[in-house]
Amino acid sequence: MLAGAAALTSAPAFAAAEPGKPRVWSFTRPDRVGGLATEVLGEPRVTPGPGGRALLFDGQDDGLVIPEHPLAGARAFTIEAVFRPDGGRFEQRWLHLAQDAADAADAEGAGSVSGGTRMLFEIRVAEDAWWLDAFVKGPGYSQVLIDPTKRHPVGRWAHVAQVCDGRRYAAYVDGVLQAEAEIAFRPQGPGRTSVGVRLNRVDWFNGAIRECRFTPAALSPGQFTRPSGLVG
Repeated sequence: MLAGAAALTSAPAFAAAEPGKPRVWSFTRPDRVGGLATEVLGEPRVTPGPGGRALLFDGQDDGLVIPEHPLAGARAFTIEAVFRPDGGRFEQRWLHLAQDAADAADAEGAGSVSGGTRMLFEIRVAEDAWWLDAFVKGPGYSQVLIDPTKRHPVGRWAHVAQVCDGRRYAAYVDGVLQAEAEIAFRPQGPGRTSVGVRLNRVDWFNGAIRECRFTPAALSPGQFTRPSGLVG
């Protein structure tokens, strides 16, 4: 069984869907992303990336807060990103989409506030390797996708994705499946996004981020978008 996820013994195909128009965030300057003004934490620096400029985060106090949850209302989703982990601390959160409003009901449907509705990417780092941690949580669902046996070298650009069609939830690195599970996904509400750090400003990311792409549909690996010049 995959670590941190309920393995699917017979993985179903993603439900057929016409991909919606994606929101694309290119990280070419720290003060503005996706047409939105950002809150800049520390001093993220511009650095060369595959197919264009990227932002470099120092793992200490560099981050961004963006006033949008780009997948609010989506019944299915794909999050793609191109990034380069550069080592450092064991646990690093580098993308955190959070619903601001209180949940209408908790996981038991009791009408209380559960809070913490979010989607995110983290990495775990050991020596010169990293592995992916994808997570989604909301009313009635909470699922981590992580497999520490699937490690990747630090210092190289990689394409990562997490995909959900409403039932099947899966994570990929360079188009290769890392982990998957079944969930009962429900759309999330409007909110905010932090980049390079958790919203509560811990678990800072050491590395560079070139692009994030948010599609309100479940894409197959063959439909992923990888910038030109990406190696790895």
